[in-house]
Amino acid sequence: MAEAAMRVGFVGPGLMGHGAAKHILLKGFPLAVLGHRNRAPVDDLVSRGAVEVADLAGLAAARDVVVMFLPGVAEVEATVTALLPLVRPGMVVVDASTGLPEATRRLGALLAARGAAMVDAPVGRTPKEAEAGRLSSMLGGDPAVVARIRPVVECYADTVVECGALGAALTVKLVNNFVSFSNAMIIGETFAAAAKLGVDLDALAAVIEAGGSNSVMFSWIVPWIREGDDSLGRGKLWMGRNVLETYRAMAKDAGAPTELADAVSRVIAGVVAAGHGERYVPTLPGILASMAGVPFRNLDGGDGLAQQAQPSAARPSRPP
Repeated sequence: MAEAAMRVGFVGPGLMGHGAAKHILLKGFPLAVLGHRNRAPVDDLVSRGAVEVADLAGLAAARDVVVMFLPGVAEVEATVTALLPLVRPGMVVVDASTGLPEATRRLGALLAARGAAMVDAPVGRTPKEAEAGRLSSMLGGDPAVVARIRPVVECYADTVVECGALGAALTVKLVNNFVSFSNAMIIGETFAAAAKLGVDLDALAAVIEAGGSNSVMFSWIVPWIREGDDSLGRGKLWMGRNVLETYRAMAKDAGAPTELADAVSRVIAGVVAAGHGERYVPTLPGILASMAGVPFRNLDGGDGLAQQAQPSAARPSRPP
């Protein structure tokens, strides 16, 4: 079968999935998308030539590849379990979600018993890159199966890293996410503390940008600190909480150290419990500052440069 003729089914056209599905269509793969309660992305995909189906039976019919962009382990497990009686020999399930490697290997074995295969293909970056077709993707699975579905993944990912056997990509993704969210929490706490200490936040940002503390995560967060712009890191904080909990579970099961992961998870769980789960990652400095009673930026932006708390007499905040 020519690779371009592969028929793709898609589950989860949400914040990240819409862009991925759009680029699968744009690269010429016939696409069927499972109906979703959020109608806007589904309607857009249908307007571009996708076929909407009402259930998994309709999705699996005559599909060669099923791609899943789902929130977490429970949704992946439920979807694959429902797909099991519907799969045909040779079908490949590509899981772009962030789940547990052990659960993925177990589901992969159930699919293999029916002649189908599974590839774990978690993604990195943000919805902005998804819409541009520039996600990163890690792939785990049988090398021949990975080679077969790689052209589909390359529709929406400009960086693709093959990580090893089934479950290896998820392991890499979870470890990487621990680094990313820990970095975000450190930046958030740093600027909350700096505001309390009366530090010039522009000066601090400039020093970080010029030195070894700089990072991609900081480049996503600093526009919010300066201007209230959270558009570069549009991962919701409840998703970060879930990913960190998944990482901790994996690490603890392996007997790996988790002291820092425990601390970061505790803080982000508190942020979500305080009602900030729907906010984006770049707002963390303001959230942590507000939870500590430190004047900073209005969390919804629009107030110029961050207000800075002073230990003594306050000085005026700088203009934007």
